[in-house]
Formats: sequence, C-alpha cells, structure tokens
Amino acid sequence: MSATEQPIVLELRNLHKQFGDTPIIRGADLQLRQGERMALIGPNGAGKSTLFNLISGRNAVTSGEILLHGRHIAGLSPFQVNRLGLARSFQITNIFPQLSVWENLRVAVLAAHGHRHAFWRRLAALDAINRRTDEVLRLCGLQGQREMPGGALGYAGQRALELGVTIAGGAGVLLLDEPTAGMSRDESGQALELIRRISDGKTLLLIEHDMEVVFGLADRIAVLVEGRVIACDTPAAIRSNRAVQEAYLGTLGVEFGS
Repeated sequence: MSATEQPIVLELRNLHKQFGDTPIIRGADLQLRQGERMALIGPNGAGKSTLFNLISGRNAVTSGEILLHGRHIAGLSPFQVNRLGLARSFQITNIFPQLSVWENLRVAVLAAHGHRHAFWRRLAALDAINRRTDEVLRLCGLQGQREMPGGALGYAGQRALELGVTIAGGAGVLLLDEPTAGMSRDESGQALELIRRISDGKTLLLIEHDMEVVFGLADRIAVLVEGRVIACDTPAAIRSNRAVQEAYLGTLGVEFGS
C-alpha cells in the first residue's frame, strides 16, 4: 500500500481558535496518514504550539473539528486524548529530576497502564512493566545512565529522557514540540536519529525550527502562517514553493540547497 493509500489517522477540519478577540488559528486544515512523518513549520507566532494544544486537548477549540482515527476528539481532556493513542512532548523538558532515568520511565509506563502507587503492591513484581521500561530505556540509548538522577543528565540527555516518557505508553500518534531546541549541531544530529528510531512504524507530527532536521526526517512538510496551513507537500515541493519562500523561508534568510 502506497503512502497516499494509507488511512488518515489525524485530521483537522476548518479549525479555529481565538483568545478573547484575538484569532490565533484561522481555519486550519490538515490530514496525517498512518505511518507518516510530518513536520509543521512556520514563523514565530504562526500558531504552531496552539495547534498542538488543541489537538492534545490542552486548549478548547473555538470551532472546527479534530478527528483521531475517525473519532471526534475536540472537547476531550488531555488524559482522554492520550488514552486514545496520542502522546505529546513539550518545548520545556518535564521530568522528575530526583528520580533515576529508569524510574522516570517506569513511572510513565505505570501511568500508561493505569497503575497507581500502592504500598501493598510490589512494583518490582510487575514484570511486564519492568520489561517495557527496559525496552524504552534501550530505544532511547540511555542504558548507561540507567541509575543516574534525571536532573543530572545533560540537556540532550534530558530531552532524550522526555522522549522516552512520551513513547512509554505505546501511543501510535506522536506530537513532538521542538525536540532539538537549544541543541548543538552534533546533539541535533543525534536527536534526529533518536526521533527516527522512536517514530518507526508510528505517525509523527513534529514542530521544528532546525531545517536540517525537518528536511532530513519529514515525509511531508506543512507550513503554518498566521493560523492557516498555506502548503503541505513533500520536502522537495516545499523547498521550491514560492509562496512558502515569501511567507516563511525567505524571511529568515535561510538558503536551502538540494
């Protein structure tokens, strides 16, 4: 089955969001297919993080529709959206700094499986939980830091840990908000390989400002300008799209060679 024949997993229909009298999202339409990696780019203030907040249930929709696997999710809480198979990371790293790397991941796995801490439950006996925690630890390349407190990791390590927390529950749809922000060139390259690894077989929507990451990872690129998706196409088509160059890429003075 070709990429265009894959089922639509996430769909936005004429989505609007305003705060008071200020419109932020102004009729956004978008379709993301099963197994696709899509990058969402646009200038600062375009509404990218707001769009993520609407999809993940953190903000209420003013009007329009959001469908996940064909189910309307606008109005659901973040917890409910997550339970339907969508997980989201944030720009600001959010981990438990005093817990070890492995314990951070185990907390996320436990929560995803509906477990709550209880003094009468021996967590070490939950073999399936522990196996999943070890699997995520390996996937994120953090085996060597297993017992290290999360807060003692370097910046890139903390971002990798947060990505592990994001995927711990096995969600099939991932929303990653600027996962390489603040990283050096070498760190961004390592993060790119990590994102490629953890999103293998999943559906990914990624906000990213590093164009090397965007063009090196995405199957398609959606361009958001003033709350509207002005283009959504392959990296090659976006690279040569005059409207995109004028509205976004050209304003940054960034050169995109082939």
